[in-house]
Amino acid sequence: MGTVVTDISLNVQETGESSSAHSSQNTQPNFNLATYLGDRKDLVEQALDQSLEVTYPELIYESMRYSLLAGGKRLRPILCLATCEMLGGSLDAAMPTACALEMIHTMSLIHDDLPAMDNDDYRRGKLTNHKVYGEAIAILAGDGLLAYAFEFVATQTKSIAADRLVRVLAKLGRAVGAAGLVGGQAVDLECEGKPDVSVNTLDFIHKHKTSALLEASVLSGAILADASDTDLTCLTTYAQNIGLAFQIVDDILDITATQEELGKTAGKDLDAQKATYPSIWGLEESKRKAQQLVDDAKGILDGYGAGAYPLQALADFITARTH
Repeated sequence: MGTVVTDISLNVQETGESSSAHSSQNTQPNFNLATYLGDRKDLVEQALDQSLEVTYPELIYESMRYSLLAGGKRLRPILCLATCEMLGGSLDAAMPTACALEMIHTMSLIHDDLPAMDNDDYRRGKLTNHKVYGEAIAILAGDGLLAYAFEFVATQTKSIAADRLVRVLAKLGRAVGAAGLVGGQAVDLECEGKPDVSVNTLDFIHKHKTSALLEASVLSGAILADASDTDLTCLTTYAQNIGLAFQIVDDILDITATQEELGKTAGKDLDAQKATYPSIWGLEESKRKAQQLVDDAKGILDGYGAGAYPLQALADFITARTH
């Protein structure tokens, strides 16, 4: 079994195990994940900053920018860009969708932190939106980001056929609606304080609340690059695996990391009596399952050669992260 990596600043090949399950990782002698993430994150940050200017009414735009530009891993836009590039697409074509994914994700964080939801005071090491701007403006800021995400894709995407753009918009809409993020959050709230939540219910929550947007990130990048049906099938499995692994690691970090490491309040799941993967499987089994999901996700992409190195390394990043 692979161990959970703790140092993501190393070259990708230095974080691998010697087992065959990690063979794809060991074929990446010149790929440095930290450098790649830094470069792509800089591009995303610049694009996000340019995407949303402050105009009248200033307060709502300032609130939207406060959370959108508050930092974070930018994992979802980077997944979109990496997938599009792997299949021969361009960064310029994918960047509006990459920005939209971060807008949608930011909306979910603003709303998730509200007193009616998870009631958190900190996010990404800063006061949450409603603590700075009040609950009413925070709700409107989330709504504004969600609506603007679709407008931004529709108006800023260049040199992409209309049918592909419609498919991307549909993919984003499904990921964020009742069939995705909203539905997962609803079931999550229903299950708070219930000690007998099953693994199947927990899987439903997180496949919708967490994995759906990660899957949309990967598949949107693929659609923009005119992916084949075979590509989409492979990438769907990849995305679902890393999405579930991401949530398992989130659950682990909630009980093992500090508030300073997480950038948000630690131990919230336990305080809210939420079912988590560690509460059902235990800590070590949860780590094992997350690593297996990542190993399987990486193996699915072996046939894509060197072009898949970023996506394979990003899968490793899922289990390596400390926040």
